[in-house]
Amino acid sequence: MTSTFARFPPRLQEAIVARLGWSSLRPVQELAGHAVLDGKNAIILAPTAGGKTEACIFPLLAKLMEQEPEGVGLIYIAPIKALLNNQAERLGRYTEMVGLRRFLWHGDIKDSDKRAFIKEPAAVLMTTPESLEVMLLSAKVPEAKLFKDLRAIVIDEVHALAGTDRGAHLMSVIERIVRYTTNDVQRIGLSATVGNPADILCWLQGTSKRPSSVVDPPKVPSKKDLHVYLRDTLGAIAQNASQIAAGKKSLFFCESRALAEDIAERMLNRGTEVFVHHSSVSLEERTEAEERFNRDTNASIICTSTLELGIDIGDLDLVFQANAPSTVSSFLQRLGRTGRREGQRANTTFFCESVETVLQAIAIIELARKGWIEPIPTQTRAWPVLVHQLLALTLQFGAISPERCWEQLSVVTDFSGITHSEFEILIKHMIQEDFLFHAGGLLSMGDKAERVFGRRNFLELYAVFSSPLLYKVQTSAGYTIGTIEQAFVDKLVAEISSFLLSGRAWTVMHINHQERTVRVVPAPRGKKPSWGGFAPQLLGFELCQEIGRILRAENNISYIDATTQAALDEYRTELKPFLANSQTSIQTEGSRILWWTFAGGQINYTLKYGLQFHHDWKIVSDNFQIKIEGDSLSSGTLSLAIAQMSDATFWKNPSTQRFILSQLPEYRLSKFQQALPDIYSIEMISNYLLDLVGVLQFLQLFSFFCD
Repeated sequence: MTSTFARFPPRLQEAIVARLGWSSLRPVQELAGHAVLDGKNAIILAPTAGGKTEACIFPLLAKLMEQEPEGVGLIYIAPIKALLNNQAERLGRYTEMVGLRRFLWHGDIKDSDKRAFIKEPAAVLMTTPESLEVMLLSAKVPEAKLFKDLRAIVIDEVHALAGTDRGAHLMSVIERIVRYTTNDVQRIGLSATVGNPADILCWLQGTSKRPSSVVDPPKVPSKKDLHVYLRDTLGAIAQNASQIAAGKKSLFFCESRALAEDIAERMLNRGTEVFVHHSSVSLEERTEAEERFNRDTNASIICTSTLELGIDIGDLDLVFQANAPSTVSSFLQRLGRTGRREGQRANTTFFCESVETVLQAIAIIELARKGWIEPIPTQTRAWPVLVHQLLALTLQFGAISPERCWEQLSVVTDFSGITHSEFEILIKHMIQEDFLFHAGGLLSMGDKAERVFGRRNFLELYAVFSSPLLYKVQTSAGYTIGTIEQAFVDKLVAEISSFLLSGRAWTVMHINHQERTVRVVPAPRGKKPSWGGFAPQLLGFELCQEIGRILRAENNISYIDATTQAALDEYRTELKPFLANSQTSIQTEGSRILWWTFAGGQINYTLKYGLQFHHDWKIVSDNFQIKIEGDSLSSGTLSLAIAQMSDATFWKNPSTQRFILSQLPEYRLSKFQQALPDIYSIEMISNYLLDLVGVLQFLQLFSFFCD
């Protein structure tokens, strides 16, 4: 079979050899090269720094060289500007060496440079989803001329967009752009970690009729250095990490900005240069941290997920993780930041504050060792993005008919589950609420939309996501201690959960979602957040099941130290009478019952509402268990309730559905939710919190082990 390299034009072959010094292509580049040159849509999978960029860019440049495009021929899209900037030099080098040009377009680029690009477009455009929307909405951008010969679109780190509102937004924008060309635009997604690549490829394909291919070369097994340590104070974590990091370059991932700041402060003056990198740190500070880190050989960046994506920060020796991420995918992304040099092993050292997070870290490692990665759920009823796109279309065209809106948006996979009659209900509601204005058969933006989203030249409309919604944390006297994000509030339970803020521990007393306030009192001395109602994240079913399996086992874990093993064994002994050897257990404690499900946050939330349908029980659920209290509670009444919930007709009953929907908290999950009819807004919250399909599958499993 002819090699991919042999199919490249001679000028590209010569440039790869002479300019890059390459003597051969990697396996992923050979496989992907054939797929791309054959004109297929593709998902290309390879580890971080595994050569994915070149795997798609070289064959695409080869095709552009055969016949240069009139305007933009290739759009390269990254989910964040930092990654885009990071790739700019590389793609600039590749395009320049074959006589083509690339242009970087985002909010930090000078207007004069953008005007020059519009006057003389480059063959390759590098941008973000939001900047692409801005181009469509700008009267200064001649999109019909710019994209009339568009040939291909590349989406880097596609897993960060698929299944999200930003991904739905991007697919909508792409479908609007491809209308300007007669070409069937080739679509390519790049990722290191996707559990269901075929589903993501189907989502990415959209209206394209091209054949498609998942490029996933066999993984070469390699040894990894993994360690999980229990350290019960942040001071001990900082000291231990500083000792290991001395003289090396490391990334230290934290699950919150507050934790990142705390650990960074404790690591200062311990022999390692310390930088902080998260979304609240200014762009200038983050850029300086990246640049200085590149030069320094004895430095650590304490970061959140901002450095999880494939941003190149130079040779890296170590990855640390405070506690544990919520997904195997995140762990693999972070692990992949190391092990790039010849002879170096990929590594991650977990420093956990509790035995619970030790279990979470072990479970993530064990699932990764089995080759399991979370599938990314695709959506078909992305209501807030549909609202966004309706408003964007009115802004783009001035006025547009509902029929034309439906024609443009109904082809997007993320809207494919919405019927035309439901679309008409949405339009009617938005007109009634003055988000849209209807005259002469055409829709234009209503006064309310102008007021809400028209600030700062529609900047609020350009971004699908505004800044995270913040809740004020207040004492009973009304004193505001600080703010916390809704994603954190969603996991708090009144009178049970505790958290740290402003250097003190607080217990939650009441949550008001309408006023976005959390009332707290000082936590009793020594009280720590625990599984009893406090879930650091809504964890998935498979991860929680793996945690249950680890607890039921009696084996030693090879990558934890003696202190951590002793704590794990003690915890196993404590729970052994209740968990036995079954997959799920019910533990009776007087008037209270603990149902250990290890089913994950969404399934346990759903079970909680199902149990409350017939019973006036006080129920608290988290990722691992459901706590039930009530006067009529017994093992018999609970078993009867579980049997009722095991029948699919229970969940399909309109009375059940109305009750559950009435119990859902009034979460504001999107700034565009306010433009939705109540029924669709409640559906959004239901999809966020509940998993009806997962509940029935779990209850079948539960019944099997109980029989």
